Amino acid sequence: MKPKILIADDEPDVVELVAANLRVAGFDVLQAQDGPSALSAVREQAPSLLVLDLMLPGMSGLEVCRALKADPATSGVPIVMLTAKAEEVDRIVGLELGADDYVTKPFSPRELVLRIKSVLRRNDKGESPDGLLTLGGIVLDRSRLHVSIAGQPVDFTATELKLLTLLMERRGRVQSREVLLNDVWGYESMIDTRTVDTHIRRLREKLGVSSDCIETVRGFGYRITG
Repeated sequence: MKPKILIADDEPDVVELVAANLRVAGFDVLQAQDGPSALSAVREQAPSLLVLDLMLPGMSGLEVCRALKADPATSGVPIVMLTAKAEEVDRIVGLELGADDYVTKPFSPRELVLRIKSVLRRNDKGESPDGLLTLGGIVLDRSRLHVSIAGQPVDFTATELKLLTLLMERRGRVQSREVLLNDVWGYESMIDTRTVDTHIRRLREKLGVSSDCIETVRGFGYRITG
């Protein structure tokens, strides 16, 4: 069965362009032209990924993202935001709400398809090796994709989980932002290292009392220590 990609955008030309490239890449395509329709389509059709425009009629893309991530039934659906709003604040808000990636218009259809494939790869549970990783009060079960802090379960997005796993597997070793972009997001070239910083900040918030284990190496990147 082909993976289903839902495109939520009110510009027919954009939808047609993205849909054509996705079909060539081997995906089935679903479409929604407003926020409420996008929300319903995710709940009813269970797509493998949502390409979401921020400026949607009826309900903004940020509102759709917030609603999907707040519902346990849809919180695991990866989201790639596609929008003409290139301001940093919009990108950061989208990522903090749980979006997995952010592409601004005008865009390269080929790059968008590659980013979608990259998000789907890192959300594939089969990538996670078996075994436990422990660090202080953090216990990460790679086989069950489960994290507990001081004995209490904590929910992480697939991207956050992969980032935490990589840092714990490479405990004590400094990882540059460029290395993290490549190994977690699958980007072979530096696109926007602020994506890494945003996700590190979210990791620290969720780790709570254990957040100090993630150290910032100024001008270079991050490492996790015990």
